[in-house]
Amino acid sequence: MPAVVAAALLLAAGCSSGSSEGVGFPGQGPRTVPPSTAPASPATESAAPAKGSVQVLRTVAENLKSPWGLAVLPDGGLLVSARDDATITRVDPDTGRTTELGTVSGVSPAGEGGLLGIALSPHYASDRMVYAYFTSASDNRIVRMLYDPRKPAGEQLGAPDTVFKGIPKGPIHNGGRIAFGPDGMLYAGTGESGRRGLAQDKNSLGGKILRLTPDGEPAPGNPFPDSPVYSYGHRNVQGLAWDDRQRLFASEFGQDTWDELNAIKPGGNYGWPDAEGRSSDPRFQNPIAQWHTDDASPSGIAYVHGVIWMAALKGERLWRIPLRGTRAAAAPQAFLTGTYGRLRTVAPAGDGKLWLITDNTDGRGHPKKGDDRILELRVS
Repeated sequence: MPAVVAAALLLAAGCSSGSSEGVGFPGQGPRTVPPSTAPASPATESAAPAKGSVQVLRTVAENLKSPWGLAVLPDGGLLVSARDDATITRVDPDTGRTTELGTVSGVSPAGEGGLLGIALSPHYASDRMVYAYFTSASDNRIVRMLYDPRKPAGEQLGAPDTVFKGIPKGPIHNGGRIAFGPDGMLYAGTGESGRRGLAQDKNSLGGKILRLTPDGEPAPGNPFPDSPVYSYGHRNVQGLAWDDRQRLFASEFGQDTWDELNAIKPGGNYGWPDAEGRSSDPRFQNPIAQWHTDDASPSGIAYVHGVIWMAALKGERLWRIPLRGTRAAAAPQAFLTGTYGRLRTVAPAGDGKLWLITDNTDGRGHPKKGDDRILELRVS
C-alpha cells in the first residue's frame, strides 16, 4: 500500500470499542504498540515538587526568523525550522554559529502554515533522515529528507520524500508538531483548519493526533482499524511529549475560554468543538490542566523530571505543570512572564536543562533587537 495514500483509508475506517495499552518498550520485543496512558494510582507514583525554578543560563543564538520546530542531533547540534522561509538551519550550541542546510521544496507559507515541526528518524544514525511537517499548496503533509553535512551549506538537504499527505490546511489551525515516540512510531498533532466539524469526524485527519509508522502507514495497534487516528476531538495540537513511563501528553489551543494540557488515551475523544476545557460529558476526556487563553495559547511542551514545561505564545510565559502520574500534582506555575515575548518551542537539553525558542517574528509578536532567539535554561 503506498504510504502517501494512507489517508484514504480513513474513508473505510471503523470504530473500535477497545483501546490499546503499551507493552512494547525499548529492549522488550517489537516496538510497535502504543505507549500506555492509563492513569496511575497515586499510591504507586510520587508527585513532583509543587514549586520549581527557572534560571536562564545563556542566549545560544539570535536573529532567527519565524523559528518553529527543533530537533537535537546526536552530536548536540540543534536543527531549527523557519516557518516562513521554509529553511532548516543548524545551530552550534557552543558557539551559536548558524549554518543553513537548505530550503524545503513544496512549502507554501501563509497564515499559520508553512514549515512547522521537524524530527529525526529513529534510525538517524544509519539513515540520516530528517522528517518535517509542512503546509503545501493543497494540504499539510509529512516528508523526510536526507541530511548530508558533507555538502556545501545550503545544499545539505536532499529532496523531500512525501510519506503522508492529505491533512487539512487552512489560514489557521494547521497543527504541525511531529515526534517519534518511545515505540518508534511517528506522532503528529493536527488542527481542524478552522472547520470545527472535522475534529469529531474520525474519517478526517483534521483535529487529531495521528500515529504512523516511519514510512507513513497507520501504525500497528492503533485504536481504529486501518486508520492513522490515535485521538480526536482536538482543536489545534502543537505540543507532544512523553513521560518516563512512556505516557503521551499534548497541549492544545482553546478558542476564547480554555487552553488545555491533556494526557492522551488511545481512541480518546477530547471534546472539541462540543467542549472547551473541562466538561461533565462522559464522552470526553478532560484536560489535566487548563488556562484562560490570554495566559497561554500553548505550543511546544517538554517533560523533565516529573514536570511538563509548556511554551505559551499569547501568554508570553513558560508554564511548569508538576505531575503525579497522569494528573497535575499542583497548580501550574508561570515563569519568564513577558520577558522574552512569545514562546514557541521547548525541548529537553539534558541534565535538568531546556532549550527554549521564542517566536516574535511570526507576524503576531513585537520583535526586539536579537529576536528570535534560542535560550538555554536550567529548570527544577
